[in-house]
Amino acid sequence: MTGADPGARTGRELRRDDFAVLRELPTRWADVDIYGHVNNVVHYSLFDTAVNGWLIDATGTDIRRLDEIGLVVETSCQYFAELNFPSVVTAGVGLSKLGNSSVVYRLALFTEDDEPVAVGRFVHVYVGATSRRPVPVPQSIRTALATLRVLPE
Repeated sequence: MTGADPGARTGRELRRDDFAVLRELPTRWADVDIYGHVNNVVHYSLFDTAVNGWLIDATGTDIRRLDEIGLVVETSCQYFAELNFPSVVTAGVGLSKLGNSSVVYRLALFTEDDEPVAVGRFVHVYVGATSRRPVPVPQSIRTALATLRVLPE
């Protein structure tokens, strides 16, 4: 990687090559609101799709069938530019922090430019699928997380 250390970058300064994992996601006609751009809530759906799609691919497991599941307990998003339809969004997936039962992801959405249109924070807390009580992050998930680039907030 060239340039500044990605761990030292602020949200707006993140670049596509700061992320080891990139996923392409199309916008949909239904994503556009009355103002003619992709509605803000769609950004959260793109983050969710990027993280969970990557987890399924990286673990080779249907994560919905694990004894421990990751529930979203916190999300945030900074918006820097509009998204439109039709376009293909590239979602960068990075790791901000790994705890005993939680994972904090650092995410960015890019269009054709190298500057993000949005940057997000997405927190999973792992719980027992039945008990819904916190449990340690499963080893298969920890192994997958080791492939992500660490991008502190």
